[in-house]
Amino acid sequence: MTGPVLAVDQGTSGTKALVVCPERGVIGSGSAPVRPRYLPGGRVEVDPRELLDSVVGAGRAALAAAGEPVVAVGLANQGETVLAWDPVSGEPLTDALVWQDRRAEPLCAELEAYAPSLLERTGLPLDPYFAAPKMAWIRRHLTRQGVVTTSDVWLVHRLTGAFVTDAATAGRTQLLDLDTVDWSRPALDAFGLADERLPAVVDADTPVGTTTAFGPELPLTGLLVDQQAALLAQRVTEPGTAKCTYGTGAFLLAQSGPLPRRSTTGLVGCVAWRLAGRTSYCLDGQVYTAASAVRWLTELGVISGAEDIDTVGGSVPDAGGVTFVPALAGLAAPWWRGDLRGSVSGLGLDTTAGHLVRALCDGIAAQVAELADAAAADLGAPLTALRVDGGLTRSALLMQAQADLLQIPVEVSALPDVTALGVGAVARLGYDRALTVAEAVPRWEPSAVYEPAADAGRAAERRARFRTAVAALLDAGPA
Repeated sequence: MTGPVLAVDQGTSGTKALVVCPERGVIGSGSAPVRPRYLPGGRVEVDPRELLDSVVGAGRAALAAAGEPVVAVGLANQGETVLAWDPVSGEPLTDALVWQDRRAEPLCAELEAYAPSLLERTGLPLDPYFAAPKMAWIRRHLTRQGVVTTSDVWLVHRLTGAFVTDAATAGRTQLLDLDTVDWSRPALDAFGLADERLPAVVDADTPVGTTTAFGPELPLTGLLVDQQAALLAQRVTEPGTAKCTYGTGAFLLAQSGPLPRRSTTGLVGCVAWRLAGRTSYCLDGQVYTAASAVRWLTELGVISGAEDIDTVGGSVPDAGGVTFVPALAGLAAPWWRGDLRGSVSGLGLDTTAGHLVRALCDGIAAQVAELADAAAADLGAPLTALRVDGGLTRSALLMQAQADLLQIPVEVSALPDVTALGVGAVARLGYDRALTVAEAVPRWEPSAVYEPAADAGRAAERRARFRTAVAALLDAGPA
């Protein structure tokens, strides 16, 4: 049995670090905030140094809280966040463009002729959400110097000196061939990135070097993109099973097995992980605004924070005819219309804060239900349950709405911080090659299970209202 590992989850709004012991579970934790800047024109950026400082700060705090040594480190990352940097000095040459950033929209429109071939080759629709459009935008508008990569490559380089990315994170760029799990020359050509120096694509459980950033010299033995790390920790390892993480956005991933699958419904086909040379794939759907929509309501003064969702929303029996499409950063899968804005309809003089909160819960849940239907269509069988994690799963109102609109049980993970736990499991696999995946991943159990309380007809009506509101947005076009 290996000793404890340090598992670091570098996320959009903060970094969480856990010291995870195989026998005793989490024995220390630390966190550090990250403050992305939300700017006009759909721009979202952050100082890369803040990302690195948060990783080091959270990791050191977790180690101090644990009070005992660890044997290895794992690092999870945001996925589609990119920057340019100097590979000699390691210094950033630009701010980091966060995954939510939309400034590459015109570039994607210009490359529309390549969209079908890119989808077939990489599994990803052409959209500024992914890394390659942002990388190409940086090269056109900011700098031709240094290298341009996803944030994990820079963080790993600063920690260890290595120049690598794991296969799942590489799959978020739109530059990875889904079949060969290597960089695609035609995709690089399409984005004008053919001359770039690219990191080596490695297995998630690959020892990539050592770091002294957290104190004693430690091997970095696990790398994985955040949502796939959560997928692993939720033990969604068999085809047909799925999980959804409710964070800044909401992300539904369905396991599709050892063969790549191209979605026909608007989802993303991508690498779940590559462990010990074996690749697993998944289908992925995104809701751009979940907790960020709750934060928006908070800033308007409708509620004082996410902890008020159930209290305020529970003051009314339903949404009172209000329909909320929380596309505050555009619509992601399966529509891929990042240029659209959100909408609230059905308002009246009797509309209260409770109705708005209920409508937001229904809006988030309806978008996730659309993703679940799309995954079921691609997989050829309905999902039988949805495993969920993330901060918003503390809202019984949202989770009940999710079960009602899906008409299947919603199983809330009892494990906090599943992304960190997932990359911690990967770090253990990289450190101890004798371990199996089943042995490395924490035991999974739900803290709560929400069964559908609304009948199928009522659920269908709520979803139909949401689809009508989305159709109105699509017809109206960009604001």
